[in-house]
Amino acid sequence: MDITTKAVVLSAIKYQDSSLIVRCYTESDGVKSYLLKGILKARKGKLKAAYFQPLTQLKITAKHSNKNTLNYIKEVEVIHHYNSIYKDISKQSIALFLSEVINSSIQEEESNEILYEYIETSLLWLDAHDKISNFHLFFMLNLSKYLGFYPDLSNIEFNFFDLSKGAFTEKKPFGLHLYGEELNAFKKLLGINFDALNKVQYNSKTRQQLLLVLIQYFELHLSGFKKPKSLDVLKVIFS
Repeated sequence: MDITTKAVVLSAIKYQDSSLIVRCYTESDGVKSYLLKGILKARKGKLKAAYFQPLTQLKITAKHSNKNTLNYIKEVEVIHHYNSIYKDISKQSIALFLSEVINSSIQEEESNEILYEYIETSLLWLDAHDKISNFHLFFMLNLSKYLGFYPDLSNIEFNFFDLSKGAFTEKKPFGLHLYGEELNAFKKLLGINFDALNKVQYNSKTRQQLLLVLIQYFELHLSGFKKPKSLDVLKVIFS
């Protein structure tokens, strides 16, 4: 069945000598994988390899199969041409990291227009702003809202945060938890929007600690979540 939908590129893997297998998060059908035959050697045609960089936002016309097989893209159009994400090394690193996070977090082949809109508008915000050192932290934390495990903000005044339960507690939990300065830093990201990020101040050590906390949080709540390979690059960029 042919369908036209918006899509965000999550990954592109070389297949044989001249083809790509591209994984996208689509507005119409969730996660879909596509085989792009001969795209790396084709000099002419509507499909260009440059269209499939991490987190590129596209409008595609594709043939979707109901079976668990690779799909095919017939037409493609870049609908949001980023001005800075692929030119700024910090934003490039964030884009690569977040593409891995999304790729590892979302497996469903079903429409979720609210989640798609969150990803779409977040990336446009990243492209348009300069103070982005905390963007990846805030994006991950708010992504958990759409995946069903955003922290329970009731009892936020308590002294501990239980990572496995996603809740604040009065008594020290047995498992992984936050307290003290780390907990205070975590709380700064809760209940704000992107435009308030400029007011959140962290030193590089705190920022790295929070990133590791968020990765642990995702690992606890999402089976199969894998630590992004680009994590070390991100640590260097924001150290």
